[in-house]
Amino acid sequence: MLSRPGTVGDVGGIIDELRMALGPASVLSGADIPARNEQDWSILPPSRPLAVVRPDSPEGVATAVRIATGHDIAIVPQGGLTGLCGGARADGASIALSLERLTGIEEIDTAAATLTVRAGTPLQVVQQAAEQAGFFCPLDLGARGSCSIGGNLSTNAGGNRVIRYGMAREMVLGLEAVLPDGTLVTSMNKMVKNNAGYDLKQLFIGSEGTLGIITRAVLRLHSQPGCTMAALCGLSSYDKVIELLSAARRDLGPILSAFEVMWPDYWAVVTEKVPGVRSPIGGGHACYVLVEAQGTDAAIDGPRFQEWLERQAETEVVADAAVAQSLADVKAFWGVRDACAEFPQAVGPHQSFDIGLPVAAMDRYVTACATEMQRWVPGALALFYGHIGDGNLHIVACLPGAPTQPKERIDEVVYGCVREFGGTVSAEHGIGTTKKRWLGYTRTPVELALMRTIKQALDPRNLLNPGKVL
Repeated sequence: MLSRPGTVGDVGGIIDELRMALGPASVLSGADIPARNEQDWSILPPSRPLAVVRPDSPEGVATAVRIATGHDIAIVPQGGLTGLCGGARADGASIALSLERLTGIEEIDTAAATLTVRAGTPLQVVQQAAEQAGFFCPLDLGARGSCSIGGNLSTNAGGNRVIRYGMAREMVLGLEAVLPDGTLVTSMNKMVKNNAGYDLKQLFIGSEGTLGIITRAVLRLHSQPGCTMAALCGLSSYDKVIELLSAARRDLGPILSAFEVMWPDYWAVVTEKVPGVRSPIGGGHACYVLVEAQGTDAAIDGPRFQEWLERQAETEVVADAAVAQSLADVKAFWGVRDACAEFPQAVGPHQSFDIGLPVAAMDRYVTACATEMQRWVPGALALFYGHIGDGNLHIVACLPGAPTQPKERIDEVVYGCVREFGGTVSAEHGIGTTKKRWLGYTRTPVELALMRTIKQALDPRNLLNPGKVL
């Protein structure tokens, strides 16, 4: 069993040592610690770390880790702090290591179609740099302007286009990371084919900063889409959703870039309570689907998408549909799907869930979860939507008007049903601290034991992001 280090000794002396090594501007303590470094986007309360260290180079990260762990003080890496599971939250016995100053695009190699970037760089900056160079960065999520690429990789972020491009790990060719003892491991590979020994970068991608701190990465870029098509569809049943997904995979093939599904309760809240969101089609459907395709030639792929959608209507797979006539329409359609960002105002305090399920079982899960929610939390509101094309379902749940939300009871319903249907408690948001209790619903005892063995091998004193994941 992993354990935390003991009590902290001469904190002032350690902070002085960090300032001597990294410079005064790199270390914040006491009242100088910004409030933003005290919590992420989870519902956990704020927690002030011993200090916030802000290195501006990979070597600075290594130095900070070496000094802190040399004094048996835990280090908690922080990126954009947009995580929802408490993975970047540091307690009063830890030093937060912020990557906010470790930013910048180092190189775009047009021949290799790669981008080399520092870990603290916001995802949107990466996207824009790729676009300006004539390429496309496929990773995209709602927090793009705030989240950092290092955080995206350390949680193996998914986002909107996994059905076509895969998870964040699919983008990574090379990686640099600092180990728990302060060793800097540099493997900035640019080659797609490289089977020279263990693929060490996979140790750090998705490990949520518990095995190493990512400092730089080589990302694989793609060609910019020549055109984007989208449609918002109303369907009479979830069986029709499966038919539509199968038809999209078969007939649209590699140009299919997103397949998002929204259940009626979600649709009603979004279109009736979120300001500025209009309904492109009428209500009353069993499911609402946003289909997006990205092609290379508007003259060919545009009519192809239109003809495909018309066939789905003729065969009564689709009951109603609105087709985007411009990129502004595409953005508006996505605005309906992404309106969940406005839920704090629309529905009040709530819990957000990120789970994965076999695609065929999703609607049965939704029915079972909604039923159990009313059984155990009468009057609860539960809204379902997600990236169904890649098996990712999101849930928003709350008890409207309750002075205190019944968090534990809602968790038990959502994750209990996940275990029953053979799903995963985390599809793309990570485990952090909020999902640790439920990890055994998804992973076997043997798998968990192997994870602990890896953690023990790399971080025997449990000083790097302790208490997270395991």
